[in-house]
Amino acid sequence: MTGVVLVGHGGFEKLEYRTDIPVPRPAAGEVLIRVAAAGINNTDINTRIGWYSKGVTTGTENGATQGFQSAQDADASWSGVPLSFPRIQGADCCGHIVAVGDGVAPERVGERVIVRNMLRCYVNYKPFECWTFGSECDGAFAQYAKAPSRETYKVECDWSDVELASIPCAYSTAEGMLHRAGVREGEHVVITGASGGVGSAAIPLAKRRGAFVTAIAGRDKAQQLLNLGADQVLPRGESIVAKLGKESIDVAIDVAAGPGFPELLDVLKKGGRYAVAGAIAGPIVELDVRTLYLKDLSFFGCTFQDDIVFENLVSYIERGEIRPLVAKTYPLNQIVEAQQDFLSKSRPGKLVLVIPNGESPACLN
Repeated sequence: MTGVVLVGHGGFEKLEYRTDIPVPRPAAGEVLIRVAAAGINNTDINTRIGWYSKGVTTGTENGATQGFQSAQDADASWSGVPLSFPRIQGADCCGHIVAVGDGVAPERVGERVIVRNMLRCYVNYKPFECWTFGSECDGAFAQYAKAPSRETYKVECDWSDVELASIPCAYSTAEGMLHRAGVREGEHVVITGASGGVGSAAIPLAKRRGAFVTAIAGRDKAQQLLNLGADQVLPRGESIVAKLGKESIDVAIDVAAGPGFPELLDVLKKGGRYAVAGAIAGPIVELDVRTLYLKDLSFFGCTFQDDIVFENLVSYIERGEIRPLVAKTYPLNQIVEAQQDFLSKSRPGKLVLVIPNGESPACLN
């Protein structure tokens, strides 16, 4: 089959487009999916460049082209476990089931599905443990992928494959943050990195909960984020304390961290909540611990997701409560261009790879 293989941590040269990759065979409890589309995500880029290594102390963009010399392979994956190469990345998967392993109902063949990107089946559903699809196991940057049947969800809607492929990673991350922070109707929520995949997902997800949303993004993205449902947009890099005032918001949804972190705590009300699932602006921040305890703030680090998070997303789609913003699509062999555009932050919303159709593999004949 055709696919893109990651052969090691580093720059774009570590992504190899191949046409001779063996088609995976579904084991017991697994399904084989003919992939139709796969989204681009920061986690795929961070894994490629080794950004998760504690040897890296700057933002993603500093090593996005060539990787980080300071990264250590031993802790360069998001889970801290060394990655096995070659690896087919791709946390977002939309496609059709074409074969099933033992113990899976054959009636599943033909279903259009998305795969939960945080897989719990392979770790026996232990609390706060999971694999990432496309990291600890092969993912969606290929014509075929296998996944646990229990974590492969049929979705019935009028969306395109590209739209569905934009959901798993970014939308589950955003929904997971809102879920952990307990965002409620009438609360004021600030969302950083609001023009990116997770940030743009968090806007409509927070609005469906009845929140007032302040989005932080580049000035040129403001109208598009207002169209997504944001109540107001603040230009990235300007003082949010000056714009909003101290102790004015209930929840901060942060994927940026970096130098703007201290002000997020300043604008939180006493008893406010801070949820984080990324650090694209830099992982090392300045924290005055007195702000944390004197304001009775709650911090939520958000990687693991309760089962209900992905199940809720599927229900939101099927009830027509959300709709993704897809900025651009690319053929799979243009994955480098897609990642370059992603890193440029020139387009709000999701960038999605369209996977070429392949002939039926021998295991289906």
